[in-house]
Amino acid sequence: MSIASLLPGSMSSGEIQIIDPDRGAEILRRHDLLSQFLKEQSFDGLLLTRPSNFSWATVGGNSTRGSLSDTTAALFVSSDARVVLTRNTDSGQLFDREVNGLGFQLKERSWQEDLQLLMGDLCRGRNVACDFPFERCQDVSPHLRGMRLPLSKTERKSIRVTGSQVAHAVEATARSFRQGDSEAEIAGQLVHRLYRQKIIPERIQILADGQGQRYRHWGFGDDQVESLCTIAVIGRREGLHVGAARTVSFGKPSRQFRKAHLDTLLVQATGMFFSQDQWEIFETWNRVERIYEKFGHSEEWHFADQGCVTGYELCEAPIVPKSQFKLSAGMPVFWHSSIEEATSADTILVGEKGFDVLTPMENWPQVKVDVKGVSIQRPDVLIRSSSD
Repeated sequence: MSIASLLPGSMSSGEIQIIDPDRGAEILRRHDLLSQFLKEQSFDGLLLTRPSNFSWATVGGNSTRGSLSDTTAALFVSSDARVVLTRNTDSGQLFDREVNGLGFQLKERSWQEDLQLLMGDLCRGRNVACDFPFERCQDVSPHLRGMRLPLSKTERKSIRVTGSQVAHAVEATARSFRQGDSEAEIAGQLVHRLYRQKIIPERIQILADGQGQRYRHWGFGDDQVESLCTIAVIGRREGLHVGAARTVSFGKPSRQFRKAHLDTLLVQATGMFFSQDQWEIFETWNRVERIYEKFGHSEEWHFADQGCVTGYELCEAPIVPKSQFKLSAGMPVFWHSSIEEATSADTILVGEKGFDVLTPMENWPQVKVDVKGVSIQRPDVLIRSSSD
């Protein structure tokens, strides 16, 4: 085992990573938390392979190649060590860019060897917990989710910045694409804006002219936008996910769509308002379902998922009718409501008293929605002229 150092060759000042003392302190706190868990459960170590857990344990480190799903490393944690397991082709980047100066050790193999062989060697003869089924290790994934949430003060600060930038990218794209552009072209414009902020798009929906009613989970295709378009995305940065959606109409939308949109906002606002500290999801869901029924849309929620508690996993806990998952202050919740053609999505942060919107409107028409006497500002439809 060795301590990683910078690879030979000069680095520019822009490449040198500045150590964040707050991040370092949070990594130590999480190591202590994991060490206590290992002690209580009589484990010798913990093997983390999922990118979400790697990112959580390193407070934002990325173990994927090109920020996609191909993982490059695992993390082995014991009471006295944090060891990154990887191949020689990835170790330099990991230690220069992701965990530099933060107390992690390195154990590597040559690029042509299966990383699971290294993992198996390290686990052999030890009682090891893990986050996926591996050899004789015990999968403790549910316990890890309990550690990832709620978000720390550092993470809440980070996700607020990411949320604002995700909303900005969606709104800027919605204001600038041209009538007649294809869904794929609009998706490309959105991705360009997100990548400029180092935000990785995990899920994109460009819903042109009723596409969302036909296929609630549609991504994007070659269809051209004639009159209506909803742009929705979930982005990830520093391991944390946040999502938003906005809708554009070239010319005044139909009365039917207008009603569906306003009802969708009311459903979404109800979910936001009742995402309350120490409430179980089913308590929140019961209020949401009543709104669907009250306004004549009792079947609509059956056609698409309604959102989830998000975080280091895109979906830490789904919003489903009988869920006993308990919300608490500091948990981000992505609400994704839809009725007929209309879709509305935003991410909130549950607070001790009320909630904060993590994807705020920047330069966007708004409509006021009242829930239990509280006025909640929601994104209206942006009406553009065909000559824009």
